[in-house]
Amino acid sequence: MTAYAIAHLREITPHAEVAEYIDRITATFEPYGGRFLVHGAVEHQVVEGEWPGGVVMIAFPGMEEARAWWDSPAYQEIAPLRSRHIKGDIILVPGVPEGYDPSVTAEAVRSSLPTE
Repeated sequence: MTAYAIAHLREITPHAEVAEYIDRITATFEPYGGRFLVHGAVEHQVVEGEWPGGVVMIAFPGMEEARAWWDSPAYQEIAPLRSRHIKGDIILVPGVPEGYDPSVTAEAVRSSLPTE
């Protein structure tokens, strides 16, 4: 099942190290089957709430590959180039399986509600 690395980049300070990080990141995730879906999209439409900054999404074949990329020596070597100049949050999250039925989740929510 596809998994995603999602970064919400809130405070970005332009720096030569950020450019180096961008140049090098693809080589760190390609061995794990990763590919960019969204990269640094600061031009976005906020339709509800607030979303300062930009977003990056990288798809992986599964959570195992996403975690292996994150923990890899190659990525950990370049991560400080980003983290010294960009404040944000990064998550690894599994996608939904083929044929996912949201009504199952809705029923789980209903069953967890207090009875009156």
